[in-house]
Formats: sequence, C-alpha cells, structure tokens
Amino acid sequence: MIDPLSDIETPSGSDDANPTPDADAGAAPAKKPRGKAAAKATLAAIEQRIGHGFADPSLLKTAFTHVSALKASRNRADSYQRLEFLGDHVLGLVVSDMLYRAFPRADEGELSKRLADLVRKETCVDIARSLGFLDAIKLGAVGAGAGARLRKSVLGDICEAVIGAVYLDGGYAAAARFVEANWVERMRKPVRPLRDPKTVLQEWAQAKGLPVPVYREVERTGPHHDPQFRVAVDLPGLPSAEGTGGSKRVAEKAAASAMLASEGVKGSGDGGS
Repeated sequence: MIDPLSDIETPSGSDDANPTPDADAGAAPAKKPRGKAAAKATLAAIEQRIGHGFADPSLLKTAFTHVSALKASRNRADSYQRLEFLGDHVLGLVVSDMLYRAFPRADEGELSKRLADLVRKETCVDIARSLGFLDAIKLGAVGAGAGARLRKSVLGDICEAVIGAVYLDGGYAAAARFVEANWVERMRKPVRPLRDPKTVLQEWAQAKGLPVPVYREVERTGPHHDPQFRVAVDLPGLPSAEGTGGSKRVAEKAAASAMLASEGVKGSGDGGS
C-alpha cells in the first residue's frame, strides 16, 4: 500500500513516467496517481479541509509523518513529534482564550474543567477523524493490521501537530481560526458533564447550611446480571428526588441531578456559567 504522503521516485526519475504497457494493458483498470503527484494532491485536500493554504507545505507533510517513516540517517525532529509539542500548547492557549470570552461568569475552577475536557486526547482524535486525517498518516514498513492500529493510536497527536504546523505557517490568527472552527460547538455543549451532580448537590446543601445528602435504595429490579436500581436522595425541608440506573452510583447521580433540577441549581453539566 502506498502511503498518501510518501515521495516515490519513478525508474526514469520523472514523476509522470510510465512503463511500456504489455499486451493486456488495455484491459487493466486505470491506476491512481502515484509518487509526488499523489502526495501533492493529498496535501491539497487536507489544506482544503482544515481551511489553511500552506506557504511552506513541508510543515504539513511533517505533521503527518510518523517517526517509523524516517530513514535511519534522518533526525526524529523530521517527524510530527516537535510539531505536536508546539500544537498542544497552542491549542491550550486558543481554547483558554475562547473559554474566557465565552463564559464571563465562570470561575477559574469551571474554566479549568472545561479546558481539560476540550484539549484531552479523545477530543483531538474525534476532530482528526472528522477531518479525514487517519489515512493521510505516513508510516514506515509495518503490517496492515499494525499500521491501522498505529494510525489510530497517534491520531490525536497528529491533530495537535497540524495545529503546530498551521501556527508556524500562518501565525496565531491562523491557528485560532482552525481551532475555533473545530472546537466551538464542543465548547458550547460539552460531551461530558463538567461536574459530578452528587458533588454539586453536596456543595449546594452545605452552602445552605444543610447536612450531607442521604441516598437510599428504593427498589432493585431486573435479573442479577442486569439489575436496575431506583435510588432516592433526601435533604431536610426538601422533597425527595429519585433516579434510576444500572448501578447504585449511576442511580444516585440521577437522583442528585433530579434534586438539583427541582431546586433550579446549575453547575452539573448544564452550562453552569
């Protein structure tokens, strides 16, 4: 399999050289462009998806180059790793700036939790997949199965390397445009709750001078291997709230969320700014 970003030299030294067809050539399917022409086309497609045309295309190529693809004589710095280091910090700065402006009432703790969720590796992997980065990663000679696993394992790193490449090529403004275009929706609606609702409820109760919430199992149904729990949470002077789940912990969280909702308390993943 030809790596999309690899430079392949043809026997004649020309990128467009083709061998003389044999007797069955007329029946053979047309071949895809190979070598530098294919690499250039792949880079152009990636540029279009990320919304930045590179003045120095070698930066983008390096961002997709795994260390295994380097020749023994070449330095590891020619792989994506240095760009990943830079991109990781650029991503953190841009997202921090976005959060600061988007949530003017949020305190440092909430901003930190939102930042951690947005810059974690899983988020970078999701964005890299959505932009079609997976098959563009340049690897060395590895088996098909190993290559597929390796591409997936470094996908988040490649995403950060691309951010680093955009920053070096176009400056902070270009990197910020890329990050904002791909992170803003995730920023507005976090995939994971920002805070455990049980923690939020306990802090709220303490601020009101109330004791620690008490959770009690109301009902357990279903077979042993797939139980369903119904749990209630109690606080003095407030109506009980209930929640269900496949474990007591999940049901307790649901109960805490129900009580927070009934009291109009924010901060457990509903935006809380």
